[in-house]
Amino acid sequence: MLGREREEPLTDPSLSDKGLAVFAFAIYHQFESGSRVTQVVINDGAGHHADDEAIRELQALGFVTIDDGRAGFTKRGEGLLDRIAAEMRRAASDKPEP
Repeated sequence: MLGREREEPLTDPSLSDKGLAVFAFAIYHQFESGSRVTQVVINDGAGHHADDEAIRELQALGFVTIDDGRAGFTKRGEGLLDRIAAEMRRAASDKPEP
């Protein structure tokens, strides 16, 4: 990131920060647990919940499907989740970009 003249967008620029926050939440749990996250609870009943607008956005873009109070990542959503996680790892490493 530092020293780059032009930053290529990681995702479709129409994806909102709230939509990205759902991916960030999933990635946090994936990194913390070491297990792949394929779905997130929309409302855990303990005060933590995904933004309704973000969930609608991700569903409309084909990144998630909704089932029984959970947003499950589609193949497209899992692909983006993997790309964002890989970019985070790359950005945090000392390895130069290819």
